[in-house]
Amino acid sequence: MLKEFREFVARGNMIDMAVGIIIGAAFGGVVASLVADVIMPPVGLLLGSVDFADLYINLSGQEWPSLEAANAAGAPVIRYGIFLNTLLNFLIVAFAVFLLVKAVNRMRRQEEAVEEATEKACPFCQTSIPDAAIRCPNCTSELEGIGEAAGATPTA
Repeated sequence: MLKEFREFVARGNMIDMAVGIIIGAAFGGVVASLVADVIMPPVGLLLGSVDFADLYINLSGQEWPSLEAANAAGAPVIRYGIFLNTLLNFLIVAFAVFLLVKAVNRMRRQEEAVEEATEKACPFCQTSIPDAAIRCPNCTSELEGIGEAAGATPTA
């Protein structure tokens, strides 16, 4: 069982996934810092020196000087400023993922264009096959080239 586990962990896809998760977590930290330390301070300044992390709605009916004081007293509050920061984090991560997927899709389309240029359709079953093929892997018909040159007739 230990051997099977080692093979499972050593698979390329598993290691790639682990690297992706680690990079994703680090990227999330970078985006959180970008939002909290770079983007939100100027936005808060433009809106009158507001720190979005301190914005909240007090549900207790008592007055609290700050969010920390309300939290320390156990007062029920809606922390919509933290939610706005989190929403902005999400939008930045979603946009970064969109750009990544867009780039990967562009590379795939380029690879497909190269593959299409080196393939032909079987005249009997219309399966896409490599240009160099002399027999169709789907219907096993002999194709133009060696088989026909030897006098064989294609079979469907």
